[in-house]
Amino acid sequence: MAKDASFDIVSQVDTQEVDNAVNQAKKEISQRYDFKNSKVEISLEGDQIKILADDEYKLKAVIDVLQTKLINRKVSIKNLEYGKIEDATGGTVRQMIKIKQGIESEIAKQIVKDIKNLKLKVQAQIMNDQVRVSGKSRDDLQSVIQFLRGQDYNLELQFTNYR
Repeated sequence: MAKDASFDIVSQVDTQEVDNAVNQAKKEISQRYDFKNSKVEISLEGDQIKILADDEYKLKAVIDVLQTKLINRKVSIKNLEYGKIEDATGGTVRQMIKIKQGIESEIAKQIVKDIKNLKLKVQAQIMNDQVRVSGKSRDDLQSVIQFLRGQDYNLELQFTNYR
């Protein structure tokens, strides 16, 4: 086996599924009795979700509904970064939730360091917002994947382009 095998470690969120989850959450909130006669808004603005509610209690309830819809659509809530709760106009509160796409450089460096500590005959290199792992033995690559699945980097990792 002269040719190296490789795979990419990425962290991507399907934005169409996020949009569908936000729309489902809007629909459920409009039908729920506990949100009747209250000002609650949820919207997707680029790579952020904006939530506006009467008070923090209702804001937390909206986030709970949104998380449930995201989980049902197989979108990891590990890739959500919650901003601080701010006061908005008319006595309402607002929170922005950023959707993380790609692997940040600090986390990518930690992943490469952890792979090197395995002492397997593989090479890991950072390429933009992903990590490429290559080696001669497919078994070693499978071992790396199994190891990384057991780690927690506070984001969902996917393994693509396995060849």
